[in-house]
Amino acid sequence: MSSEANLLPLIVEPDRLAEVLDDPQLLIIDVPLKPESYAEGHVPGARFLDYRRLLVGSGEVPNEVPDEAALSALFSELGLTRDTHVVAYDDEGGGWAGRLLWTLELIGHRRYSYLNGGIHSWRAEGLPSETTPTAPVPSEYEAAILNPDVAIDRESLQERLGDKGFAVWDARSPEEYRGEKGQNRRLGHIPGAVNLEWTEAMDKARQLRIRDYAELITELEALGLTPDMEVVTHCQSHHRSGFTWLVGKALGFEKMRAYPGSWKEWGNRDDTPVEKP
Repeated sequence: MSSEANLLPLIVEPDRLAEVLDDPQLLIIDVPLKPESYAEGHVPGARFLDYRRLLVGSGEVPNEVPDEAALSALFSELGLTRDTHVVAYDDEGGGWAGRLLWTLELIGHRRYSYLNGGIHSWRAEGLPSETTPTAPVPSEYEAAILNPDVAIDRESLQERLGDKGFAVWDARSPEEYRGEKGQNRRLGHIPGAVNLEWTEAMDKARQLRIRDYAELITELEALGLTPDMEVVTHCQSHHRSGFTWLVGKALGFEKMRAYPGSWKEWGNRDDTPVEKP
């Protein structure tokens, strides 16, 4: 049976999503920064996801990816199946939703979309929302890291620095990038990394939707990032860079990767190179 949900684009507008809400193969996941956002009103049928489930949550790098058993448990709980088309959104412009979609890409589940602007755009369009939680219908999903190349670890990243056609997009604030603020042993940025803060890719006048693609591509090219390059994005915990990874995908950057260890790992070691302006 064909599914309308599987025809949704990577970046879906609220009115388009509203047309397919009854599709049985659709799984809408609300992964808000503030849990009360879900209770205040969510897209009808959306399941709530605590963003902390997307992180391992302990150890020296608590923002690392959970293991396959934890991911299997999470996606089974949410009711994911091989045929499901996931639409993710949040209440802050795409950070945690992006991290969720990046995790799906990591496990090889490529049927997914992002609700452009998240709950803000949905509400602004006057579309119906619900305040009662939607109970997931559990599945038996076995998650495996089928697409490891969407991630890069610290050692590999360090080896690749300076390679032609390879670039690092730091999604943190300019102050963090310059080493003026942060809660790490060492402050600054990865050598050669370029900085475009994640919120700079959001259109503040259009409920935090992704900004005009042509403008964004021009700005990224001015920083030295072009769609043909292999681009690794990171922030402090691969939360803000969940969104910049997604933006790169939307703009046609085919080799977008993310460094889940991010500055939490890099900035707390003594054997990583650090640059300051």
